[in-house]
Amino acid sequence: MKLTDLIYLLPEVILLLGAALIFVLDIVWLRRAMSAERRFSWLAGAALVILLLAALGLIPSQDQTATVATMLSVDPFAIFFKALAIMGVALVILIAMPYLKGRTAYGGEFYALLLITALAICFAVSANNLILIYLSMEFLSITSYVLAGYLRQDRKSGEAALKYFLYGATASAVMLYGMSLLYGATGTTDLVQMATILGARAQGELAWLVTPAVLMLLVGFGFKASLVPFHQWAPDTYEGAPTPVTAFLSTASKATGFAILMRVLLTALGSQPIAGIWMTLLVAVSVLTMTLGNLTALRQTNIKRLLAYSSIAQAGYVLIGVAAVSADARLTFNGINGVLIYLLAYLFTNVGAFAVVTAIETETGKVELGDYTGLIRRSPWLAALLLIFLLSLAGIPPTGGFLGKFFVFGAAVYRQMWVLLAIAAINTVVAAFYYLNIVRYMFLTPPEEQEVRVSVSPAFGAVLGITALVTLLLGIIPGPLIAWASDSARILLAALR
Repeated sequence: MKLTDLIYLLPEVILLLGAALIFVLDIVWLRRAMSAERRFSWLAGAALVILLLAALGLIPSQDQTATVATMLSVDPFAIFFKALAIMGVALVILIAMPYLKGRTAYGGEFYALLLITALAICFAVSANNLILIYLSMEFLSITSYVLAGYLRQDRKSGEAALKYFLYGATASAVMLYGMSLLYGATGTTDLVQMATILGARAQGELAWLVTPAVLMLLVGFGFKASLVPFHQWAPDTYEGAPTPVTAFLSTASKATGFAILMRVLLTALGSQPIAGIWMTLLVAVSVLTMTLGNLTALRQTNIKRLLAYSSIAQAGYVLIGVAAVSADARLTFNGINGVLIYLLAYLFTNVGAFAVVTAIETETGKVELGDYTGLIRRSPWLAALLLIFLLSLAGIPPTGGFLGKFFVFGAAVYRQMWVLLAIAAINTVVAAFYYLNIVRYMFLTPPEEQEVRVSVSPAFGAVLGITALVTLLLGIIPGPLIAWASDSARILLAALR
């Protein structure tokens, strides 16, 4: 590793040192100097500054393609997901600032752990070696387990962390076995070298070994992206975890699973007939994921569980783009650019929706659908903003959610996957039903009890303003995001043969 390579690792270095700084400030100085409320505000502000510096650290790597320390790829694809992770963690910190008050005395560790999750994501989306992919995924998972169970006095939070850990440990073991099969078959853990060997020998003696290996890899990647049938942890964990952590798990963490999935499949397993195997598997998983997610969401009365199943269904839509990938990067709908557009739009949409849920939960302590009756009278702005986010989740223009669905569905049209498209269209209608049911509660159903007005703190206001504005701008002025996503996808499409 050269000293100049540290320039490409600036975001990771800043996040690592920043997390250590937050720990030190909390323990050594701020805990003695000021009250818990002021300390939380200072630490949250420091964490946001560190994330801003990490974002600036991405600039020297922009438009670069390099390999650092033999296991890290610095390319536009990795930069896209690093930027997504930094933005997602910053929004989650803003949500957590008012949420943590009165719930825990350990805010500093919470913000530091969020910075560490951003660091883990940066390593995971850049990894081009199975060893580092596994280690970075475990790094992210372990910190996520801790965050899910952060409210130790809350039994639901502890249950959420335990279920998340048990499912995660099992999925990790199965994925590691799949990786060992690929290593045994090729003699390397490097994705590029693996692609060369598999491309030359996949037609012969290795064909029987690749299919089970791909299946086992999908267990690990599917767990992280909450794909069916590896989704069982998501509803209980989303419901029991602190709501800011739920927002993180459903957006930045899920996007990481898709980033790793795409890099491994397209870089190492992109040659025929191997690509045909995993494309067929992904079509089946996509159908199962969006159908089960939407049908189960119809029955939910807890809004966090409803959004959890909605998140599972959204993962099914995203997977359409990967299953319908085309090798020609010049195509408007090449599949991968649709995935990137969808994930970025979903980040702001879902974080915004969870910000509204967190604001109402913070004021009232309630998370049931019935508690949203008459919200338009109690808090017109919250009701209007949640309407925007729900319309985006349903894929209705002019929102970022519509743009994402348009591009992944467009890729399926180009590949003439008509049955998959028909199932996706039916699921979109089903999803619109339960999203608009929330709207019915907010705008058309009078409250059963005395109205409790919901006030919004400045931090919540900032998150809601940013997420709503970006959600609308992505639908109204989509050009910059389309160009960014298409440029970021080009490096992976070059490996597909």
